[in-house]
Amino acid sequence: MKIAVLPGDGIGKEVTAEAVKAVRASVGNEFSLELQEGVIGGEGIDTVGDALPPETLEIARNADAILLGGTGVPEDEKRPPSEGAGYGLLKLRKALSLYANFRPVKLFPELLDASTLKPEVVGGVDMVILRELNGDLYFGQPRGIEKDADGKRFGINTMRYTEGEIERIAHAGFQAARRRRRKLCSVDKANVLETMALWREVIIEVSKHYPDVELSHLYIDAASMVLIRNPKQFDVIVTGNVFGDILSDAAAMLAGSIGMLPSASLGDNNKGLYEPVHGTAPDIAGKNIANPLAAILSGAMMLRYSFGLEEQALRIEAAVASVLAEGYRTADIRQPGTQLVGTREMGDAVEEAILRASDGARQASVA
Repeated sequence: MKIAVLPGDGIGKEVTAEAVKAVRASVGNEFSLELQEGVIGGEGIDTVGDALPPETLEIARNADAILLGGTGVPEDEKRPPSEGAGYGLLKLRKALSLYANFRPVKLFPELLDASTLKPEVVGGVDMVILRELNGDLYFGQPRGIEKDADGKRFGINTMRYTEGEIERIAHAGFQAARRRRRKLCSVDKANVLETMALWREVIIEVSKHYPDVELSHLYIDAASMVLIRNPKQFDVIVTGNVFGDILSDAAAMLAGSIGMLPSASLGDNNKGLYEPVHGTAPDIAGKNIANPLAAILSGAMMLRYSFGLEEQALRIEAAVASVLAEGYRTADIRQPGTQLVGTREMGDAVEEAILRASDGARQASVA
């Protein structure tokens, strides 16, 4: 199992270390792990002047899967977007043709009161937001900041999707819905944007191959409202790059914290990039207070999707549920009567829960 480990910036280093611990504990001696670390984002700019150094891209290409912590530094605010630390991740996704970003949003029962929304609204939330990654405003050309004839600056970004790009993310969405509750909601802005009108047309065309999946459509503004008002109606949401970025961050509050949301970026094979949805949070980096659970759950997704190790993935997910049930909390999900722990301590608790469960399973099999 060749895994490229790219901790990245800010809290990425801290949470990735805990994810690696959980993965090691889950696979035990059943499989050998070959981990190769690379720099990306701000660290890449600082070391070699590139947010995605060629050496890091080569490590990622040669790996079976990539575990990433996050990219982005405060200095990005002074740089053009295409030269910032955060752009290294966009370049990596594009270079590896990782176009389907799965962002599961599930509320652990123990965190029912951690959300700012009413328990009756968020209780039982279990959905997947599927975000297209390789098109839209993030990559469309032309883009940039220019000057008009009067010397006044103007910015331009191009929303662009090809029929093929929409088709492949549509198939991924319908197939994901088939594995769940067979409901797919496509989110667009087809009433005012030609790109999104094409999006809707292609989604409807692809739906003919999946008569067993219920298809619905929402405009992005309406979807944002419904996501907060009645989130339990959603099963799988499929949407574009920009809208998916925004919706999935908003959905973080359904799970109690953005520190609880993992993600998987997949292409046409089993190779994938796995990362927590949260950013690099430079203001709390190095303080041992970041929530590592999203990174740990991303590790579980890696075992499931890239390596087909369902049992080992379930070990990690069960361990996360176990430590939450035992009352361990990082600052972002702390509730009255629970035990406040740091990043490393939460990672240690998950690791111990995995090892306990594994020991129990072995003893039961011997008996």
